[in-house]
Amino acid sequence: MNITPEQIGEFLKLNPEFFAGHPELLADISVPHPYGDQAISLGERQVLALRDKSRGLELKLREFITFAEENDAIGDKLHKVALDLMQARSLEAVFQSLAMNLSESFSIPHSTLRVWADHPPEAAPDMPEFAKVSADVQVLMTGLTQPRCGPDVPDEIRAWFGTVGANQKSFALAPLREENLNGLLVLASEDIKRFYPEMGTLYLTWLAELSGAAISRFL
Repeated sequence: MNITPEQIGEFLKLNPEFFAGHPELLADISVPHPYGDQAISLGERQVLALRDKSRGLELKLREFITFAEENDAIGDKLHKVALDLMQARSLEAVFQSLAMNLSESFSIPHSTLRVWADHPPEAAPDMPEFAKVSADVQVLMTGLTQPRCGPDVPDEIRAWFGTVGANQKSFALAPLREENLNGLLVLASEDIKRFYPEMGTLYLTWLAELSGAAISRFL
């Protein structure tokens, strides 16, 4: 009866103490060196495997540290946005503060928003943020349960960016929802990888919530 390598492997998994009872076998077993042609002992091979595993864990740890540092930086920027929006003394100041923070803190050169409300301010006709929005865009906003990122937006939204709209290759759409308003915050970039469909949207959600709350104060 022939014993297969799979059966040997299964036996050793079920009997991890096997070599403890037969230590002399370890000295006789040799395996190929993973990075060369020579043979090495099983113990040496285990040491190399542990070193490789350690390197992999170290790389993962570095990635986690990098992500944590990036998240801390984004958190600090959102904190500044919140403070600036709270300190705004007019609706115009809210819009200016938001655009400035997006440009300077988040390096997003192109952003715009549209708001529709039951009781818009008296100055609404002169403010592009309150320009008329089609029913299709309003339905689009209503269907967003969270921000949506990607390369495609309706032509109407692209037109909100004026002459630079045609050059934008990726967008983030974040719905604004308050008791007295609905709206859409849109970020755009010439870099197609800036806003991609699989990216996380938690911070975009918070940004939209902060923006909606700040605008709502003046309606």
